[in-house]
Amino acid sequence: MTDKTEQKEIASRLKGLRERMGLSQEEVAEAIRIPRTAISQIENSERGVSGLELAAFSKLFEVSTDYILGLEKELEVVLPKESKQPSKQSMRISVPQIKLDKFKQVLLYMLERCAGKPNIGETVLYKLLYFIDFNYYETYEEQLTGAAYIKNKYGPTPVEFVKIIDQMENEGEIRIIKDKYYDYPQKRYIPLAKADLSKLKASEKEIIDKVLIAHSDKTATEISNYSHEDVPWKATKDKDVIDYELVFYRTPAYSVRSYPDEDSNEL
Repeated sequence: MTDKTEQKEIASRLKGLRERMGLSQEEVAEAIRIPRTAISQIENSERGVSGLELAAFSKLFEVSTDYILGLEKELEVVLPKESKQPSKQSMRISVPQIKLDKFKQVLLYMLERCAGKPNIGETVLYKLLYFIDFNYYETYEEQLTGAAYIKNKYGPTPVEFVKIIDQMENEGEIRIIKDKYYDYPQKRYIPLAKADLSKLKASEKEIIDKVLIAHSDKTATEISNYSHEDVPWKATKDKDVIDYELVFYRTPAYSVRSYPDEDSNEL
């Protein structure tokens, strides 16, 4: 592969990431502190990307530098009832376990509770969903939404999130808006429909409420750093799907379940 071809692929990948986040070239330029004309030149393959710029793009788009450089394949998600051939440049993961309607109701309920907080952007939502799903699994040994989470550089990421959000936006259940938090681009989700609480069990709602009380005031950096110390994330290789069973190896600081004392003589 020639350098020119590699440059075109990097340019295409960066443009796709920008458009997926709904950001303009001006917003990206402001976020990573380079001129807008430089973003245009990069996306048009008129110039390359420096190491510092690559790191800045990685942080802004929350992907690894290896992904931007084309050294790792994108994870392509296929939801239940979808029939689609995976592209040659992606790995396909089919997740028949996910309870789509349950995921939507959980997300709507979360947004009703905390969408108005200025820190609640996409990154914070990812981590809140992770703790809701994994805390529920540790407590009851059954899945709440059944979503799959991968180990991302910035913390656990629900791989089905983008596709489900697109469905919800098309169906008029949410509205996606662009905002800023501490002068950094932020994607926010506004609920346009009320959660159907009849589809949430009391035990599920209790776990959701506890996670929101504990973590919904954290910034994206704070909750990402916090998730990095949880055993399921720490024990998983980069870009691998995090095994729910790892919650049973959590440290006391993260565990949400009371376990019998192994040294106890009780039957």
